Amino acid sequence: MRLIKQNIEKKTGAGTATLLPEEPEDMWHAYNLIRPNDLLRASAVRKVINESSSGSRSNERVHTTLTIRVTKLDFDPQAAQLHVSGRVAEENKIVKLGSFHTLDLELQRNFQLEKSEGWDSVALDMLKEAINQDAKAQLWAVIMKEGLANICLVTDHQTTLRQKIETTLPRKRAGSTDHDKQLQKFFQTTFDSLLRQIDIANPLPLLLASPAFTASQFQQYIKDQAAPSANAKQLNALLAKTTIAPAATGHLHSLAEVLASPAVTSKLSDTKFARETQLVDRFFELMRKEDARAWYGPRECEYAVAQGAVGKGGGVLLISNGLFRSQQIEARKRWVKLVDDVKEGGGEVRVLSSMHESGRRLDSLGGVAVILTYPIEDLDEVAGGGDEDGDDEVEFDQVNGDVLRPNGVEGRVEHEEEIDLL
Repeated sequence: MRLIKQNIEKKTGAGTATLLPEEPEDMWHAYNLIRPNDLLRASAVRKVINESSSGSRSNERVHTTLTIRVTKLDFDPQAAQLHVSGRVAEENKIVKLGSFHTLDLELQRNFQLEKSEGWDSVALDMLKEAINQDAKAQLWAVIMKEGLANICLVTDHQTTLRQKIETTLPRKRAGSTDHDKQLQKFFQTTFDSLLRQIDIANPLPLLLASPAFTASQFQQYIKDQAAPSANAKQLNALLAKTTIAPAATGHLHSLAEVLASPAVTSKLSDTKFARETQLVDRFFELMRKEDARAWYGPRECEYAVAQGAVGKGGGVLLISNGLFRSQQIEARKRWVKLVDDVKEGGGEVRVLSSMHESGRRLDSLGGVAVILTYPIEDLDEVAGGGDEDGDDEVEFDQVNGDVLRPNGVEGRVEHEEEIDLL
């Protein structure tokens, strides 16, 4: 994402930012930056009906620039398309004030954004991250088993399934080679699909993960293809960046487990998503041990931060970016204040993407959790967690980012089997 122009007052947060999306990943940043009630200005195409003096009608498509007050966002991560709907906030010859329109944000086309409540600290951090040219794709991953392969692109902010290959393999039978022949065809299809996705001239690290030996067999297949290939040098460079890791299944949900494996984190320890995966793993490990340094839930986290327990010396706030998409202004201010308080106290803040595996795991707990610098026993009781009926389930609105029943969130899991690790 390229910053074209910025006019934001530091004290009040008022002003606008003009941005240019340059690659599909930038649409994800735009999705996080734009929220309901914001003012968005971008180019658009409107269908205009012209009526002549004789009463005949004709249609034409007119290019114009519209400013809308955002009401809804529709983001397709697979196609990297972002559709933003809202009411027209500035009238012109083509559209009337207050009419509805949907802006389709496109690559290589500027858009201007003005925050309804000003650019707060979280929004400014998101803007800074969006224009950071170093935050690029980090890893290609193929999660597979015999007959199934999921080719994924893993970045700092999301995990995108780029292609899924499925085929039915015959069972292994004594004296029959049908299974082996079909397995080789499956490897060929997966290999061809992978080459269409990656930049073979400058390949990113490649992670192959599977139960049993399927990933190792696929790696050997790539080696066999490299020997007689005209792209032998590039394929050998890709093989040098390839890591094999075990996975419980060949399905996409196993990626969270794989990314947490030492073989992967040792090679990717400096990347943002690896750090977040390690922190989420540490949080769940502390909970399994019933360590009073790990708590989750709005009241519990706010109380711990107010007591200075999420500060220097290892304090961490884990919070889902879905919470900052709340349409309720007070709810959003609540989470922004929590982030600011932790930063002021010297603690670490990690805003996890709800489209990344680590973020999905956090969302299962309501979207907010803390690792304390020192244990606080019975924090859920001290903070007033739980309701009178004893119903402590978390209801989390993934669309608006609201914790639907914050009064019913208990801050700690008492039994390991109650934790959803996926």
